[in-house]
Amino acid sequence: MPGIRNPMQLSQILGQARHSAERAREEAHAVTQKARLWAAGGKEDVQEVEYIDLSVHFIGASGLPKMDVVGTADPYFVAKLDTALTFVSTVQVNTLAPVWNEYWKIKNVPTTATLHIDVLDKDNGTVTDDFIGSAEIKIDPPGTQELTLEGVGPSLRRNRGTMWVKIETFPTTVNDPRKHPYIFDGPIRYSRHFSPTVGILAKMEDAHLYSTWKMFLKGVPLFLGDRVQPWNKNYKAAQAIFQGPASVAVRSTIQAAHRMLYARTTTNGFGVINGPADVIAILHGGKDGTGTSHRVKPAVYTYIIAVDDDSFRFSETGAAFFVDFASKHALHANCAEAVRYSGEFHPRPEGGWENFDDSIPDDQVHWEFIIDNNSGTYSPDPMGLADLKELFQYNFPDFTIHTFDFNDPRLAQSRDACRAYAMSKRGVTQDELQPHAQPGEETLVHAASVRVISPASEPRIDLTA
Repeated sequence: MPGIRNPMQLSQILGQARHSAERAREEAHAVTQKARLWAAGGKEDVQEVEYIDLSVHFIGASGLPKMDVVGTADPYFVAKLDTALTFVSTVQVNTLAPVWNEYWKIKNVPTTATLHIDVLDKDNGTVTDDFIGSAEIKIDPPGTQELTLEGVGPSLRRNRGTMWVKIETFPTTVNDPRKHPYIFDGPIRYSRHFSPTVGILAKMEDAHLYSTWKMFLKGVPLFLGDRVQPWNKNYKAAQAIFQGPASVAVRSTIQAAHRMLYARTTTNGFGVINGPADVIAILHGGKDGTGTSHRVKPAVYTYIIAVDDDSFRFSETGAAFFVDFASKHALHANCAEAVRYSGEFHPRPEGGWENFDDSIPDDQVHWEFIIDNNSGTYSPDPMGLADLKELFQYNFPDFTIHTFDFNDPRLAQSRDACRAYAMSKRGVTQDELQPHAQPGEETLVHAASVRVISPASEPRIDLTA
């Protein structure tokens, strides 16, 4: 090819072509589905389309090609169930025979559904991840499948390895599965992403403070339905992001920062929520005489529930990488014009932080979550708080969930007690609650601005976890 100087450049171009073809395939599939429904008179024929509950076990792969000049490969996969749901696996470092052993459960899936899998090689710091191979199968009939991964393009149409997947199906448990098809049903997975800020991270002991989290909750449409909260047209900061000619530059910077915050790398932390101990472990933080404390940190978190993938994204409200950003919620939402819901939350022991005895071990405490709608950018309707409470109670049944409107004085009291306890008992300083950039510190907004100015450095494929 003219202008191609090295194999890496060729790999990147082929990767772009492959993902363009994938998008075209998805659009064609969506058109076909609409045409089928139209031919049936605008509604699915219950006699022709049966719905089931589905469990997919992604076992592992072998025989993958060597992708790196030094080392082997850092493979992960992206699985898509029709065009409705996407599953992104963990990254297995330096192996050609990855073992994932990951599960994906979905309710109300038509038996005609197709599972498409792309296996890629994670390349930290490059323009795009290298494409290894793909496979596609129907979910019916179920069973353990040995899939041959195939390349794309004349030079890659060959065996690129083997992947094993086990599919199990069960009768649907709802009366009308068509009302809410493709409902994610666990397990609750999460990924932890470390802040890319340089100066601040180098000077702070508590790396947890500068992490973002992405978690996939079960059954979001069952509780929130089709509800979305558009950006608040009466909020000045939101107007600067979404309205007027200057907003394009503002959005570009925020979106660049979002990609940095949620970048998928080999250093991401991954986990599954199997019980209350896993939730408590996520909330560990604060400092004591020995460094980072393995106690629940009294902290307030900023969160959004995204429209595009129903993910629950959050980070500590006082985190220093938020310095200079007009909207923390827009940053988490990647400047989406709407979210499912947004606000803040904080953990507390039953009875509140103001009544807590620090000598009581965390595993002997009954924990509560206080969740609100404190988001000026999206201004969520307080009428949705009841549904939000049910959603979180469904996902975290071992915790008591309280939801408060941002104007509720009980919220202010609980939040203030949380922060006061953090400073008096857990070594948190006022500067951490209200951080300011110090001379010489590189903040996230500065790093993102540099990337906007140099678009060649931006990832062309967004496969953030």
